[in-house]
Amino acid sequence: MKAITLWQPWATLIACGAKHYETRSWPTSYRGPIAIHAATKPAPKTFSTIIPYETSKAMFEHLMPLGIYFPADLPHGAIVATAELVNCVPTGRKPGPGFQERQFGDWTPGRYAWELANVKMLPKPIPAKGAQGLWDWNGPTHL
Repeated sequence: MKAITLWQPWATLIACGAKHYETRSWPTSYRGPIAIHAATKPAPKTFSTIIPYETSKAMFEHLMPLGIYFPADLPHGAIVATAELVNCVPTGRKPGPGFQERQFGDWTPGRYAWELANVKMLPKPIPAKGAQGLWDWNGPTHL
């Protein structure tokens, strides 16, 4: 199965259904099953320096029901969900996303919106080593 590694909290926001698009600086022609991997290391900057307060608050409204109260509670170095990658379009061509989707992604011109469907959060994250770009994950097939 193809996989993509994302910084937290974005991997878990996809897993819990709060985020339906992953915005990237590059497009992909791949369509099909994809595993969502939470990066091994935390994002290079802290919540307070890269995420505005209102966005952080909105994120934690989705994370707290999962028992995630602090950034340190997020899983790292693991597959957290599977999904179907159903579309990839330039952000300028996509009808404007809703407010929450805009808060949780980088919708600046020149980027690409990867549309995800049928997202299934794993009951327990599966440890895995990630990689940049799309990569092949050889984990369990019965997810």
